[in-house]
Amino acid sequence: MSGKVTFRISAAAAPYIGADKPRQQRLEAARGKVALPPADFVLLVYYLCHDQDPEVKRSAVTTLRSLDAGLLMQVLADPALHPRILDALVQLHGKNPDLRPIFAKHPSLSSAAAAALAVNGGTASAPTPAAVASVSTPEYGSSPRRAHSETPEAAVDEEAGAVQPDEDEPIDEEEYQSKYQMAQAMGVSDKIKMAMTGDKEWRSIMIKDNNKLVSSAAIKNPRMTESEVLSIAKSAVGNDEIMRVICSNKEWIKNAQIRKALVMNSKTPLPHALRFVATLPEKELAQLAKSKNVNSAIASQARRILMSKKDSR
Repeated sequence: MSGKVTFRISAAAAPYIGADKPRQQRLEAARGKVALPPADFVLLVYYLCHDQDPEVKRSAVTTLRSLDAGLLMQVLADPALHPRILDALVQLHGKNPDLRPIFAKHPSLSSAAAAALAVNGGTASAPTPAAVASVSTPEYGSSPRRAHSETPEAAVDEEAGAVQPDEDEPIDEEEYQSKYQMAQAMGVSDKIKMAMTGDKEWRSIMIKDNNKLVSSAAIKNPRMTESEVLSIAKSAVGNDEIMRVICSNKEWIKNAQIRKALVMNSKTPLPHALRFVATLPEKELAQLAKSKNVNSAIASQARRILMSKKDSR
């Protein structure tokens, strides 16, 4: 499953697209300090939300989140708006009562975004006349049309990070419940996409999904943190593939707590668990040797290692 999404970009936006462009130039664009037609402007900022530079990325997300309804209405008037951009706008602006009905009727709306709107009341009435009258965005350029001269395609690597920066913080319970409701309305393909690119709440939901394709996708999310992996390694996961992925990740298994959790978890493939036993300190080996809560082969391995250590002294 590829994380690459390809867009056509205008000649006007091209100077800000690509890691080879000057950082300050990309940062200025991410902060919204460029004059472009609305469609080009939103595409550019969306692209910069996936920039490898953390400050550029944060600035772009802030800009995308702060876009006014007038500009967004111009962008949403394009029926060919890319579904990924539409998803991001729904994620950031889906609670706006003037935009919800426009989002809901857009032909590019994905089932995941539709589910999000349903939770937020996406079947709301038409936008207010005042909101429609406010459609004017001189600071970004007045025309929603894209420039006719286009550069070669530009690719966004969505596996490098989703639109909203993720932080290793406790899960917001209210946010979790809202997303859980959305997940119930999603098809498998949308769940897999969300599992691969979603934030911490989405990962926590999708890792527990009964469909093994979905839960396996969640553990492969590139933003998965070690604290999340440790929690998963300690849990009664129902998908053996999750444990195999954890065991095969060289960075994760450098963590002694994760190795211990894998040894203790009955879902860990036995060859991997036995390999990790040898890395545990003597105190933990002694506990394993007496434990009745682990596979007998693991307890026996712990006893053999302890005896070998004693004989070598």
